[in-house]
Amino acid sequence: MNLLNRTITNLESTPPIKVVQFGEGNFLRAFVDYAFQKLNEEANFDAGIAVVQPIDRGLVKMLNDQDGLYTLFLKGIQKGKEIQLKQLITNIVKGIDPYSNFKDYLSLAKEEQLQFIISNTTEAGIAYVDTDSLDMQPPTSFPAKLTVLLYERFKYFKGDANKGLTIIPCELINYNSDTLKEIIIKYSDDWKLGEDFKTWLNQHCSFHNTLVDRIVPGYPKDEIEAYNSQLSYKDNLIVAAETFFLWVIEGDDKLKEKLPFYKTDLDVKIVEDMQPYRTRKVRILNGAHTAMVPFSLLYGNTTVKQTVDNDFTGAFVNNAIFNEINQTLPMDKKELDSFAEEVLDRFRNPFIIHNLSSIALNSISKFKVRVLPSLLEYVVRNKKLPTNLTFAFAALIRFYKGTWKGGDLPVNDSAEIVDDFAEIWKSNNYGQIATKALGNTSYWGEDLNHIENLANAVALALEEIDTNGIEVGFANFSKIY
Repeated sequence: MNLLNRTITNLESTPPIKVVQFGEGNFLRAFVDYAFQKLNEEANFDAGIAVVQPIDRGLVKMLNDQDGLYTLFLKGIQKGKEIQLKQLITNIVKGIDPYSNFKDYLSLAKEEQLQFIISNTTEAGIAYVDTDSLDMQPPTSFPAKLTVLLYERFKYFKGDANKGLTIIPCELINYNSDTLKEIIIKYSDDWKLGEDFKTWLNQHCSFHNTLVDRIVPGYPKDEIEAYNSQLSYKDNLIVAAETFFLWVIEGDDKLKEKLPFYKTDLDVKIVEDMQPYRTRKVRILNGAHTAMVPFSLLYGNTTVKQTVDNDFTGAFVNNAIFNEINQTLPMDKKELDSFAEEVLDRFRNPFIIHNLSSIALNSISKFKVRVLPSLLEYVVRNKKLPTNLTFAFAALIRFYKGTWKGGDLPVNDSAEIVDDFAEIWKSNNYGQIATKALGNTSYWGEDLNHIENLANAVALALEEIDTNGIEVGFANFSKIY
């Protein structure tokens, strides 16, 4: 069987490079490259992508060995129906390793039709490194590499206003583009690149904050033979992802015309302010994930799918989302409920195994960001505690005891937090345990003991969990709160 390439697929002609993409990993290939493929096919966009390897070791050689081609498998549940799709992605023109060929990297700045910079260099990628300099080949950080490329383009085209670029980072940090631009401006100052370059950046380049949402497990090594059996070629870069797709980009009508996703069936929202969508995702999808983990593990489930499929734990998660979390968000109720239904479909996806233990990492900090705001807002709006989220909070505190029914729980957090809870759980008094846990301002940003009845409710829930278990304990707890 031949290795996948453009000759055997009759795809030897390639589109012009309009996109430079920093990152060649699974997510970008299953998300951004898929999105631009849709634009090419459904909106005659005719965009080729040049992929830049952002770190010293990566997949660019493997990508070039296959002429930029790879197969994307999409699997999921949509409105209760199982969906399976397969697509050959063809829009990557070439891959560049700036560590082995810096000249080739700089040549990207001279591409006449280049319009877009896309990136996903992990949350740690958008960072300032003070040892980076203009003469390094290449600099260490992604922002420094990008600054070099932008400056090279500025010089080559003599500051032409029409050669500015649209920069759309996809790293999972809030205000990702604002942060990236701030660092680029700092490098410009540090390296004394001049006011004309900064003016060109500010006036003729545009930076756009984003929210990206698609679960991408990546290369399906455990099921690779089943995937290979569906292909007539050898593909070393198969990538698997869920069918769900959401890309929210801050921008105006001008960006909508630059990126005419309205001509496709993709859920790409170009909006003035993406924060409501980010809050929706963090509170509903991430919040439900975080709230269910300790509760469901103590019940006896091991996966997200088991949790939502089980009559008891599934009803608990549904009530937490629709009757508590959604009630606190300032968006249209129908839109929130529709998004929540999609989230539950994603949780039920039989093709993606989400072990609860694997998403238990740093549950305290996650609870603070993802769940606690919903709990507190619910109290403000309803003048009472949310039953499910309060019980989930107690389950989190119980989870951090570290043992359950004679076995170890998969607590995975900093040594300081683990040690704190070991000290807290030396007490046999549930009231004291609740008060100490809720009163740790380094966890929650405030002393939660001031929330009326919260400490008493958590203490009762802890006692019920230890005495009667999760299911009976919750039934007893819900009669009172």
